[in-house]
Amino acid sequence: MRKQNVSRRQFIGSGMLAAAGVALASRGAFASSFFAPVKPNSKIDGVQIGVITYSFRSMPGSIEQILQYCIQCNINAIELMGDAAETYAGAPQRDGSADFAAKLAQWRENTLMDSFVAIRKMYNSAGVEIYAWKPNALNAKNTDGEIDYAFNAGKALGCSHVTVELPDSAQTQRLGDIAEKHNMMVGYHAHTQATPTLWDTALSQNDHNGINLDIGHYVAGTSSSPIDFILKNHKKILSMHLKDRKFHDGPNMPWGQGDTPIKEVLVLMKKEGYKFPATIEFEYDVPAGSDAVKEVIKCREYAKNALSNV
Repeated sequence: MRKQNVSRRQFIGSGMLAAAGVALASRGAFASSFFAPVKPNSKIDGVQIGVITYSFRSMPGSIEQILQYCIQCNINAIELMGDAAETYAGAPQRDGSADFAAKLAQWRENTLMDSFVAIRKMYNSAGVEIYAWKPNALNAKNTDGEIDYAFNAGKALGCSHVTVELPDSAQTQRLGDIAEKHNMMVGYHAHTQATPTLWDTALSQNDHNGINLDIGHYVAGTSSSPIDFILKNHKKILSMHLKDRKFHDGPNMPWGQGDTPIKEVLVLMKKEGYKFPATIEFEYDVPAGSDAVKEVIKCREYAKNALSNV
């Protein structure tokens, strides 16, 4: 009988401890979730707003710092340029030597993808997707091994495409063929040389060639709206840069002060359900007392207001 009473007391005590443990665990879980950092979100009414690394060129630019800028700007998607990622991965740093290009090529051709996978995991864990990769390894001077590296790194980062300045037709053929081998896409970027037919040759060469459209440069180069071009070519646009420029090769302006129909383009994307990301490229001068992060936040708010007031 005494043994039974002891067991009952033990049972009651154990139950009380267990209940307390559950309560503490629940409270801890609540506290953890309550104080957990909110992940960034810049997908607005179905339109993915992103940013390119170049926007933060006036600030320190390690791979960790770029991620922090995205979080500060409440942006969850990025077109990542090559320097920060390659530095993180251990690439040789420019030293002025005559054989630097050869040393860099050798590193690219032989490096493992582990560091690029680690970057993807770091960014994804913080809520940021890397949708495009712009390495300086896709030019005519680069070896086929370097170009293979560029596509492999892009895949390791989680990208759907790589981007590069539009080269000549021989190089777009070369890149398209290698992209097909890797089952990835190449988005070709143009500046003020843009015309409604500029990308036609590249697009005809290979289905893995696509467009990285910059609507600010298009407006400055053609002195016309990009709306018709987007309507005609939206299936081949992989990503699009947002900036505001004036007609007739005019300057970059704070958003809303130039001739680029940023609002109209974003509304078109929303209405048509286009899935390619719209990338903030902050390129006007940093105003006194501001910095690149503050200006990118302004650009994001401009995009949000454009999409929310439809």
